[in-house]
Amino acid sequence: MIAKSKKVQIKNSAEAWERGELGSDLKHAKAVDKKKAAQIDETLGLQMISIRLEQELIESYKLLGTKYDMGYQPLMREALKRFVEGEFKLIASEALEKQRAEKQKNSKKMAKAA
Repeated sequence: MIAKSKKVQIKNSAEAWERGELGSDLKHAKAVDKKKAAQIDETLGLQMISIRLEQELIESYKLLGTKYDMGYQPLMREALKRFVEGEFKLIASEALEKQRAEKQKNSKKMAKAA
């Protein structure tokens, strides 16, 4: 006797897509044409690059990606974005501190001259 498999219907939602419940089966996958891929990249502000990274680093990102429930490439993008934002904040903070020191120095010169 052959057992009939029961089809489980998954609710079509963004969350189901993000969790990989929908669309993760390769039989449903197909590559988009180059024009659509370029439109998607342009809309999202993405640019393809090539970079060589240590395999261990990639594996670490993949491991962290499972913890944060995201792919390793989006996780790398997020890490790079956070680094750049942090560096810009540091540069701005240093410039502000330099400006304050210069202002204090000028105030002391003005006080001596008076």
